[in-house]
Amino acid sequence: MPLRVGIIGTGMAFERLHLPAYQELQDRYQIYALCDTDRERVHMWAQRLQIPPDRVYTDFRAMVRRGDLDVVDIMVPIPDNLPVTQAVAASAPPSLKGIICEKPLAANREQAEIARELPRRYQIPILIAEQYRYNEEIDWIRDWIWQGRIGRVWYFMQHRVVNFPAEMRENTFAAREWRQHPNFPGGIITDIAVHDLAALRHIFGAIERVQALGNPIEADFAPYGVLQANILFKSGFIGHYTFSCLGLEYQRPLVGLRIFGEHGQIYLEERDAGVVNIFFPDGSSQQIPYRPQRGFSRELLNFHQALSGEEAISVPPEMEFGDLMTVLAMIESAQARGKPVAVDREAAYVLG
Repeated sequence: MPLRVGIIGTGMAFERLHLPAYQELQDRYQIYALCDTDRERVHMWAQRLQIPPDRVYTDFRAMVRRGDLDVVDIMVPIPDNLPVTQAVAASAPPSLKGIICEKPLAANREQAEIARELPRRYQIPILIAEQYRYNEEIDWIRDWIWQGRIGRVWYFMQHRVVNFPAEMRENTFAAREWRQHPNFPGGIITDIAVHDLAALRHIFGAIERVQALGNPIEADFAPYGVLQANILFKSGFIGHYTFSCLGLEYQRPLVGLRIFGEHGQIYLEERDAGVVNIFFPDGSSQQIPYRPQRGFSRELLNFHQALSGEEAISVPPEMEFGDLMTVLAMIESAQARGKPVAVDREAAYVLG
Protein backbone atom coordinates (compact mmCIF):
# COMPACT_ATOMS: atom_id res chain seq x y z
CA MET A 1 0.00 0.00 0.00
CA PRO A 2 1.44 3.43 -0.94
CA LEU A 3 2.57 5.73 1.85
CA ARG A 4 0.11 8.57 2.45
CA VAL A 5 1.82 11.95 2.10
CA GLY A 6 0.77 15.30 3.51
CA ILE A 7 2.23 18.24 1.59
CA ILE A 8 3.15 21.50 3.35
CA GLY A 9 3.67 24.17 0.70
CA THR A 10 2.17 23.89 -2.78
CA GLY A 11 4.38 26.44 -4.53
CA MET A 12 6.96 26.11 -7.29
CA ALA A 13 9.08 23.48 -5.53
CA PHE A 14 6.04 21.25 -5.21
CA GLU A 15 4.87 21.80 -8.79
CA ARG A 16 8.19 21.50 -10.59
CA LEU A 17 10.30 19.24 -8.39
CA HIS A 18 8.44 17.01 -5.95
CA LEU A 19 5.12 16.45 -7.72
CA PRO A 20 6.63 14.85 -10.87
CA ALA A 21 8.62 12.47 -8.66
CA TYR A 22 5.52 11.50 -6.68
CA GLN A 23 3.60 10.93 -9.93
CA GLU A 24 6.38 8.65 -11.12
CA LEU A 25 6.26 6.67 -7.88
CA GLN A 26 2.51 6.27 -7.45
CA ASP A 27 3.00 2.64 -6.45
CA ARG A 28 4.97 3.82 -3.39
CA TYR A 29 3.45 7.21 -2.48
CA GLN A 30 0.00 8.77 -2.51
CA ILE A 31 -0.45 12.53 -2.14
CA TYR A 32 -3.19 12.38 0.45
CA ALA A 33 -3.50 15.87 2.00
CA LEU A 34 -2.43 19.40 1.10
CA CYS A 35 -1.60 22.49 3.13
CA ASP A 36 -0.67 26.02 2.12
CA THR A 37 -1.26 29.43 3.66
CA ASP A 38 -2.40 30.56 0.20
CA ARG A 39 -6.00 29.33 0.29
CA GLU A 40 -6.66 29.89 -3.41
CA ARG A 41 -3.54 28.01 -4.48
CA VAL A 42 -4.02 25.02 -2.22
CA HIS A 43 -7.63 24.58 -3.36
CA MET A 44 -6.54 24.85 -6.99
CA TRP A 45 -4.10 21.99 -6.44
CA ALA A 46 -6.71 20.02 -4.55
CA GLN A 47 -8.99 20.20 -7.58
CA ARG A 48 -6.21 19.19 -9.95
CA LEU A 49 -5.15 16.25 -7.81
CA GLN A 50 -8.70 15.30 -6.79
CA ILE A 51 -8.04 15.78 -3.09
CA PRO A 52 -11.35 16.11 -1.19
CA PRO A 53 -11.97 19.33 0.82
CA ASP A 54 -11.65 17.57 4.18
CA ARG A 55 -7.97 16.91 3.37
CA VAL A 56 -7.11 20.50 2.42
CA TYR A 57 -5.63 22.87 5.03
CA THR A 58 -4.17 26.31 5.58
CA ASP A 59 -2.81 25.32 9.02
CA PHE A 60 -0.17 22.59 8.80
CA ARG A 61 -0.58 21.68 12.47
CA ALA A 62 -4.18 20.70 11.88
CA MET A 63 -3.14 18.54 8.92
CA VAL A 64 -0.42 16.77 10.92
CA ARG A 65 -2.90 15.95 13.68
CA ARG A 66 -5.03 13.92 11.26
CA GLY A 67 -3.41 10.70 12.38
CA ASP A 68 -3.65 8.96 9.00
CA LEU A 69 -0.54 10.35 7.31
CA ASP A 70 2.61 8.29 6.87
CA VAL A 71 4.88 11.07 5.60
CA VAL A 72 4.91 14.88 5.71
CA ASP A 73 6.81 16.67 2.94
CA ILE A 74 7.76 20.28 3.79
CA MET A 75 8.41 22.82 1.01
CA VAL A 76 8.61 26.27 2.58
CA PRO A 77 11.06 29.22 2.34
CA ILE A 78 14.48 28.55 3.87
CA PRO A 79 13.86 30.63 7.05
CA ASP A 80 10.79 28.48 7.77
CA ASN A 81 12.49 25.09 7.34
CA LEU A 82 13.49 24.61 10.96
CA PRO A 83 10.39 26.10 12.66
CA VAL A 84 7.98 24.07 10.54
CA THR A 85 9.99 20.84 10.64
CA GLN A 86 10.44 21.07 14.40
CA ALA A 87 6.74 21.77 14.92
CA VAL A 88 5.80 18.77 12.77
CA ALA A 89 8.28 16.50 14.59
CA ALA A 90 7.10 17.70 18.01
CA SER A 91 3.42 17.15 17.27
CA ALA A 92 3.72 14.02 15.13
CA PRO A 93 1.22 11.30 16.03
CA PRO A 94 2.52 7.72 16.31
CA SER A 95 1.22 6.98 12.82
CA LEU A 96 3.65 9.43 11.18
CA LYS A 97 6.59 7.41 9.90
CA GLY A 98 8.86 10.19 8.63
CA ILE A 99 9.43 13.77 7.48
CA ILE A 100 10.94 15.22 4.31
CA CYS A 101 12.38 18.74 4.51
CA GLU A 102 13.81 20.86 1.71
CA LYS A 103 17.41 22.02 1.67
CA PRO A 104 19.23 23.57 3.38
CA LEU A 105 17.89 22.24 6.66
CA ALA A 106 18.00 25.67 8.34
CA ALA A 107 18.72 29.34 7.74
CA ASN A 108 21.87 29.77 9.85
CA ARG A 109 24.35 27.95 12.08
CA GLU A 110 22.30 28.27 15.26
CA GLN A 111 19.19 26.84 13.63
CA ALA A 112 21.23 24.11 11.94
CA GLU A 113 22.59 22.94 15.29
CA ILE A 114 19.00 22.44 16.45
CA ALA A 115 17.89 20.85 13.17
CA ARG A 116 20.62 18.20 13.17
CA GLU A 117 19.30 16.88 16.50
CA LEU A 118 15.62 16.64 15.53
CA PRO A 119 15.61 12.93 14.54
CA ARG A 120 17.20 11.96 17.86
CA ARG A 121 15.19 14.39 19.95
CA TYR A 122 11.81 13.36 18.57
CA GLN A 123 12.66 9.82 17.46
CA ILE A 124 11.45 10.31 13.90
CA PRO A 125 13.30 9.76 10.59
CA ILE A 126 13.98 12.96 8.60
CA LEU A 127 15.30 13.19 5.06
CA ILE A 128 16.70 16.46 3.70
CA ALA A 129 15.77 16.74 0.02
CA GLU A 130 19.27 17.54 -1.26
CA GLN A 131 18.75 16.03 -4.68
CA TYR A 132 22.31 16.59 -5.90
CA ARG A 133 23.49 13.87 -3.53
CA TYR A 134 21.06 11.51 -5.27
CA ASN A 135 21.73 12.51 -8.89
CA GLU A 136 22.98 9.63 -11.06
CA GLU A 137 25.98 11.51 -12.44
CA ILE A 138 27.24 12.44 -8.98
CA ASP A 139 27.02 8.85 -7.77
CA TRP A 140 28.80 7.68 -10.91
CA ILE A 141 31.65 10.22 -10.56
CA ARG A 142 32.03 9.35 -6.90
CA ASP A 143 32.37 5.64 -7.67
CA TRP A 144 35.01 6.27 -10.36
CA ILE A 145 37.07 8.41 -7.99
CA TRP A 146 37.03 5.95 -5.09
CA GLN A 147 37.64 2.96 -7.39
CA GLY A 148 40.77 4.69 -8.66
CA ARG A 149 39.60 4.62 -12.28
CA ILE A 150 41.59 7.76 -13.15
CA GLY A 151 44.37 7.01 -10.69
CA ARG A 152 45.39 9.45 -8.02
CA VAL A 153 43.31 12.63 -8.19
CA TRP A 154 45.52 15.71 -8.32
CA TYR A 155 42.80 18.37 -8.04
CA PHE A 156 39.38 19.50 -9.24
CA MET A 157 37.84 22.76 -10.37
CA GLN A 158 34.17 23.69 -10.58
CA HIS A 159 32.63 26.85 -11.98
CA ARG A 160 28.96 27.61 -11.30
CA VAL A 161 27.39 30.69 -12.88
CA VAL A 162 23.80 31.92 -12.70
CA ASN A 163 22.28 35.19 -13.90
CA PHE A 164 20.16 35.91 -10.86
CA PRO A 165 19.22 39.51 -11.76
CA ALA A 166 17.76 38.30 -15.07
CA GLU A 167 16.05 35.28 -13.50
CA MET A 168 14.37 37.56 -10.95
CA ARG A 169 12.22 38.92 -13.79
CA GLU A 170 11.21 35.52 -15.14
CA ASN A 171 8.94 32.69 -14.03
CA THR A 172 11.70 31.04 -12.00
CA PHE A 173 12.55 30.32 -8.39
CA ALA A 174 14.47 33.62 -8.36
CA ALA A 175 11.20 35.54 -8.76
CA ARG A 176 10.24 34.82 -5.15
CA GLU A 177 10.39 37.82 -2.81
CA TRP A 178 12.07 35.89 0.01
CA ARG A 179 14.94 34.99 -2.33
CA GLN A 180 15.36 38.53 -3.65
CA HIS A 181 15.43 39.97 -0.12
CA PRO A 182 16.61 37.05 2.03
CA ASN A 183 16.94 37.24 5.80
CA PHE A 184 19.52 34.48 6.07
CA PRO A 185 23.34 34.54 5.63
CA GLY A 186 24.63 34.33 2.08
CA GLY A 187 21.31 34.80 0.32
CA ILE A 188 21.30 33.18 -3.10
CA ILE A 189 24.83 31.83 -2.53
CA THR A 190 23.55 29.71 0.34
CA ASP A 191 20.43 28.74 -1.62
CA ILE A 192 22.24 27.56 -4.77
CA ALA A 193 25.88 26.83 -3.90
CA VAL A 194 24.82 24.41 -1.16
CA HIS A 195 23.76 22.02 -3.97
CA ASP A 196 27.20 22.00 -5.61
CA LEU A 197 29.01 21.71 -2.29
CA ALA A 198 26.76 18.83 -1.24
CA ALA A 199 27.70 17.07 -4.48
CA LEU A 200 31.42 17.74 -3.96
CA ARG A 201 31.21 16.43 -0.38
CA HIS A 202 29.36 13.38 -1.69
CA ILE A 203 32.21 12.74 -4.14
CA PHE A 204 35.24 13.59 -1.98
CA GLY A 205 34.03 13.30 1.63
CA ALA A 206 34.30 15.55 4.69
CA ILE A 207 36.06 18.92 4.46
CA GLU A 208 39.02 19.98 6.58
CA ARG A 209 38.92 23.69 5.76
CA VAL A 210 38.12 26.30 3.13
CA GLN A 211 39.83 29.53 2.13
CA ALA A 212 37.70 31.99 0.15
CA LEU A 213 37.72 35.43 -1.42
CA GLY A 214 34.78 37.36 -2.82
CA ASN A 215 33.83 40.39 -4.87
CA PRO A 216 31.28 42.34 -2.75
CA ILE A 217 28.18 43.77 -4.43
CA GLU A 218 25.47 46.22 -3.40
CA ALA A 219 22.51 43.84 -3.60
CA ASP A 220 20.03 42.32 -1.19
CA PHE A 221 20.14 38.87 -2.75
CA ALA A 222 23.84 38.13 -2.09
CA PRO A 223 26.83 39.66 -0.32
CA TYR A 224 29.18 38.72 -3.18
CA GLY A 225 28.77 38.69 -6.94
CA VAL A 226 31.60 36.16 -7.16
CA LEU A 227 32.85 33.84 -4.43
CA GLN A 228 35.94 31.68 -4.97
CA ALA A 229 37.14 29.03 -2.54
CA ASN A 230 40.03 26.63 -2.20
CA ILE A 231 38.88 23.45 -0.45
CA LEU A 232 40.91 20.85 1.42
CA PHE A 233 39.10 17.58 2.12
CA LYS A 234 39.97 15.34 5.05
CA SER A 235 40.65 12.59 2.52
CA GLY A 236 43.49 14.71 1.08
CA PHE A 237 41.69 15.84 -2.08
CA ILE A 238 42.06 19.51 -2.99
CA GLY A 239 40.18 21.71 -5.42
CA HIS A 240 38.72 25.06 -6.30
CA TYR A 241 35.07 26.15 -6.44
CA THR A 242 33.75 29.38 -7.99
CA PHE A 243 30.20 30.69 -7.71
CA SER A 244 28.94 33.75 -9.58
CA CYS A 245 25.37 35.06 -9.52
CA LEU A 246 25.79 37.98 -11.94
CA GLY A 247 25.94 36.55 -15.44
CA LEU A 248 26.36 33.60 -17.75
CA GLU A 249 29.20 31.79 -19.47
CA TYR A 250 29.00 32.77 -23.13
CA GLN A 251 31.30 30.12 -24.55
CA ARG A 252 30.79 26.40 -24.69
CA PRO A 253 31.86 23.98 -23.50
CA LEU A 254 31.28 25.41 -20.05
CA VAL A 255 33.97 25.11 -17.40
CA GLY A 256 31.66 22.87 -15.37
CA LEU A 257 33.23 20.30 -13.06
CA ARG A 258 36.66 18.99 -14.07
CA ILE A 259 38.55 16.40 -12.04
CA PHE A 260 42.20 15.82 -12.96
CA GLY A 261 43.90 12.51 -12.16
CA GLU A 262 47.16 10.84 -13.02
CA HIS A 263 45.45 8.45 -15.45
CA GLY A 264 42.64 10.61 -16.83
CA GLN A 265 40.21 13.50 -16.47
CA ILE A 266 36.51 13.49 -15.61
CA TYR A 267 34.44 16.32 -17.07
CA LEU A 268 30.79 17.19 -16.36
CA GLU A 269 29.77 20.28 -18.31
CA GLU A 270 26.51 20.87 -16.44
CA ARG A 271 23.94 18.78 -14.60
CA ASP A 272 21.63 18.51 -17.62
CA ALA A 273 24.38 17.48 -20.06
CA GLY A 274 23.25 13.84 -20.05
CA VAL A 275 26.82 12.51 -20.35
CA VAL A 276 29.94 12.47 -18.22
CA ASN A 277 33.10 12.72 -20.33
CA ILE A 278 36.27 10.80 -19.51
CA PHE A 279 39.56 11.68 -21.21
CA PHE A 280 42.68 9.53 -21.05
CA PRO A 281 46.40 10.36 -21.55
CA ASP A 282 46.60 8.36 -24.79
CA GLY A 283 44.05 10.68 -26.43
CA SER A 284 41.09 8.31 -26.14
CA SER A 285 37.85 9.28 -24.45
CA GLN A 286 34.64 7.79 -23.16
CA GLN A 287 31.16 9.14 -22.64
CA ILE A 288 29.00 7.75 -19.84
CA PRO A 289 25.29 8.56 -20.32
CA TYR A 290 23.02 9.34 -17.39
CA ARG A 291 19.46 10.52 -16.86
CA PRO A 292 19.52 14.19 -15.78
CA GLN A 293 17.89 15.34 -12.56
CA ARG A 294 16.96 11.93 -11.22
CA GLY A 295 17.69 13.06 -7.68
CA PHE A 296 14.08 13.86 -6.82
CA SER A 297 12.82 10.35 -7.61
CA ARG A 298 15.87 8.65 -6.16
CA GLU A 299 15.59 10.48 -2.84
CA LEU A 300 11.95 9.40 -2.54
CA LEU A 301 12.95 5.83 -3.34
CA ASN A 302 15.64 5.99 -0.67
CA PHE A 303 13.16 7.31 1.90
CA HIS A 304 10.64 4.59 1.07
CA GLN A 305 13.33 1.93 1.45
CA ALA A 306 14.51 3.51 4.70
CA LEU A 307 11.02 3.55 6.20
CA SER A 308 10.72 -0.10 5.21
CA GLY A 309 13.95 -0.86 7.07
CA GLU A 310 15.79 -1.91 3.92
CA GLU A 311 18.46 0.83 3.89
CA ALA A 312 19.60 3.96 5.71
CA ILE A 313 18.54 7.50 4.83
CA SER A 314 21.30 8.85 2.59
CA VAL A 315 20.83 12.52 3.54
CA PRO A 316 19.70 12.92 7.16
CA PRO A 317 19.99 16.33 8.88
CA GLU A 318 23.47 15.41 10.17
CA MET A 319 24.74 15.11 6.58
CA GLU A 320 23.08 18.30 5.36
CA PHE A 321 24.44 20.14 8.38
CA GLY A 322 27.95 19.79 6.96
CA ASP A 323 26.83 21.00 3.53
CA LEU A 324 25.39 24.19 4.99
CA MET A 325 28.42 24.71 7.23
CA THR A 326 30.63 24.58 4.14
CA VAL A 327 28.75 27.46 2.52
CA LEU A 328 28.79 29.50 5.71
CA ALA A 329 32.50 28.79 6.17
CA MET A 330 33.22 30.09 2.66
CA ILE A 331 31.32 33.30 3.39
CA GLU A 332 33.07 33.69 6.75
CA SER A 333 36.46 33.20 5.10
CA ALA A 334 35.69 35.77 2.41
CA GLN A 335 34.60 38.27 5.05
CA ALA A 336 37.95 37.68 6.78
CA ARG A 337 39.84 38.28 3.48
CA GLY A 338 40.79 34.68 2.91
CA LYS A 339 41.40 33.46 6.44
CA PRO A 340 41.09 29.63 6.46
CA VAL A 341 37.97 28.34 8.21
CA ALA A 342 37.51 24.79 9.48
CA VAL A 343 34.36 22.89 8.48
CA ASP A 344 33.87 19.29 9.62
CA ARG A 345 34.78 18.43 13.20
CA GLU A 346 34.74 14.67 12.58
CA ALA A 347 37.81 12.99 11.12
CA ALA A 348 35.54 11.56 8.42
CA TYR A 349 31.99 10.48 7.88
CA VAL A 350 30.52 7.41 6.27
CA LEU A 351 30.07 8.17 2.61
CA GLY A 352 26.40 7.76 1.70
